[in-house]
Amino acid sequence: MSTVRMLAALLAAVALQCAAEPFSVRIGTEKIVLDTPPGFADTVSLGSPRLQDFAEGFNTASNRLLLFGVTDADMRRFTLGDKLEANRFVMVATPRAQEQQRVTPEQFADFMRDSMNAFGKTIEVKDLVKFLEKQPIGKSNLLAELRREPGVASVMQATRLAPIPGYRFYDSDKPQYLVYTTSLVLVRGKALQLSVYSLTETGTDLGWLRGTTQRWADELRRLNPD
Repeated sequence: MSTVRMLAALLAAVALQCAAEPFSVRIGTEKIVLDTPPGFADTVSLGSPRLQDFAEGFNTASNRLLLFGVTDADMRRFTLGDKLEANRFVMVATPRAQEQQRVTPEQFADFMRDSMNAFGKTIEVKDLVKFLEKQPIGKSNLLAELRREPGVASVMQATRLAPIPGYRFYDSDKPQYLVYTTSLVLVRGKALQLSVYSLTETGTDLGWLRGTTQRWADELRRLNPD
């Protein structure tokens, strides 16, 4: 290994150690503590336009992006200048319209109900890949409602993914299916949207998505007691 590559590897290891620690973001007047799920590292602090553009491709203009995490392995690849696989990644965002106000449990319940209704009806799917092959590119399909209780709600969706122009994080010549969860979580009077993504050809990550989604939402609530 060359001296330059050894130095890059060392810097990557340091970056991973720093990224693994919880950190605070300000939403309005409130400080919210965020952390990635185990095995992921936040990239927002890197200030990389390439990663920022990629993350914003999965965000909506009405949300402010607070965290975009890639796997530890992808963080090492990025720091070394290698190609990212980006098969799994996570995001946290908050509605811009609600940043400056304190969201009450009652207001969040209304927001959660409206958002959950907007996802539509659950579709029963026996073979996920065969089902998605017949769906229009970009259409979101609701696979399951994972959780709905005061202060938190989660759903699982899937779509046939269109290639993102200008990006080659993955081989766009192969069929690509994106399975992901969306969670709405109320912490310290602020509404957060948590997203966990898995880019797959087989649809075998459903168990991992369920477990990661549940544990991550619970951990962020634990880090931000009222």
